Amino acid sequence: MDLNHTPPKAVWPAELSLGEGPLWDDRSQRFFCVDIHGCAVHAWTPASDQRQSWKMPERIGWLIPRKDGAGFMAGFQSGIVHLTLEPELHWTPVAQPHPGEPTVRLNDAKADAHGRIWAGSMDNDDPARRTGRLARLDPDLQCAIVETGIYIANGPAIAPDASWMLHTDSFLNTVYRYQMDPRGQFSAKTVWRVFTEEEGTPDGMTIDSEGCIWIAFWGGACIRRFSVDAKCLQTIAIPASQVTSISFGGPDLQTMLVTTARVGLDAAALEKHPLSGSLFTLRTGVTGLLPLAFG
Repeated sequence: MDLNHTPPKAVWPAELSLGEGPLWDDRSQRFFCVDIHGCAVHAWTPASDQRQSWKMPERIGWLIPRKDGAGFMAGFQSGIVHLTLEPELHWTPVAQPHPGEPTVRLNDAKADAHGRIWAGSMDNDDPARRTGRLARLDPDLQCAIVETGIYIANGPAIAPDASWMLHTDSFLNTVYRYQMDPRGQFSAKTVWRVFTEEEGTPDGMTIDSEGCIWIAFWGGACIRRFSVDAKCLQTIAIPASQVTSISFGGPDLQTMLVTTARVGLDAAALEKHPLSGSLFTLRTGVTGLLPLAFG
């Protein structure tokens, strides 16, 4: 049965080149996101409609909160950093999952219930190169490469108890399921679902309180909700063709922030979807989960 939801609303026509990494920060009651190619972090406060932006020194793919409240962990192109935005901008390098490979960049990441970060990467200059990988950053700051040979790492979505993870290779239109043990070791990898060109390319993901998986579809102009066994339960159209990621937030965790992108769209595509690159929200009718923190 479809959830009752409100129509998507453009809350920030930001014209982001590659909007990504939506994140609800419960402490400050703000949504954060990044513009990867625009090298920027943006924050939007729903209660007041306040908008804030910080310019970054290089491409940035994601933010993950820290358990100690001291800013964020962030995925710069060159590696993982400890990032603070307020009261002043500061960053400290932490780990380099792809040293000596300047065209490979971090693309998407999530934390799990054990305080670890799972971060995927891709070749920024040539997505058809299979140089992406999946890295795990442990709370003691040790970084391990757990998988190589990925084209475009995306997602991930991690079970609340960290017993399994969904991770995407967008170049292959495929979402994989990994079984994990408490140490963060994979015991099995299977294909969760392969998507058609007509459906669009699976991009960012999140999980709701009922255990269902939401996926944003690049080229699909929509987000979709799936059961844990990959059955499509609902499709919600978004007025932008390149939908990149989604995150639950708001005081009741029933507001979804949707990021989109303008990069690569020609004049005809922008005329059809003039709000491409905007941030959208909608009320979903289901409660999300607070993002997990590192540490």
